[in-house]
Amino acid sequence: MSDSKSQDIPADKATRAYEQVARQTQQSQEKKESTASPAEVDSPLADESPKTAEELALESANKALEEAIAKAEMANDQYLRACAEMENVRRRSQIDVSNARKYAIERFASELLAVHDSLDQAATVDLAAAGENAVEQMQEGLALTLKQLDTAFEKCSVEMVNPKVGDAFDPEFHQAMSIQPGGEVEPDHIVCMIQKGYRLQGRLLRPAMVVVAAPAKK
Repeated sequence: MSDSKSQDIPADKATRAYEQVARQTQQSQEKKESTASPAEVDSPLADESPKTAEELALESANKALEEAIAKAEMANDQYLRACAEMENVRRRSQIDVSNARKYAIERFASELLAVHDSLDQAATVDLAAAGENAVEQMQEGLALTLKQLDTAFEKCSVEMVNPKVGDAFDPEFHQAMSIQPGGEVEPDHIVCMIQKGYRLQGRLLRPAMVVVAAPAKK
């Protein structure tokens, strides 16, 4: 009995031993947590396995595809804008061409207005009331009107084709209305002019109508 009692552990010593073990366990746990990396403690992906090469390649391909689609959309937008601009240019060009055709003789017509006004005034003159000088005045008025017309022609680059007797016949600017013996005029030269011709900026509007000396008889 006496030996049994001597081997019993007092209650306060047991309590202290338990508390010491608990403290050591807690300290060990805290030390373990303090040595862990922040990524291992905070990141929910800490336990996930690394991505495979196939997954990385797929992500890279998807990213490249998205970039290619974005570039294609940008190029398509630029193409549509260019098409719209070209259409606007085409329409403006059509309008300009149409106006050029419609009003091509605007300048010439403006120059002819003064000539028309002079002829209009001459047509209203009462020759009976004008007296003896009516014909002379009419001739002077016609001469002035003709001068106005010549001035209008000159401003609009309309040139007269007015060959003289004895000039060589030029089929480019002359039209032979008949052929007759030329007398003193050389063969294939102009004997007389029937009607003047005209050209615009060097282009023939109407040839001068002439009579040409016949070739010499063999």
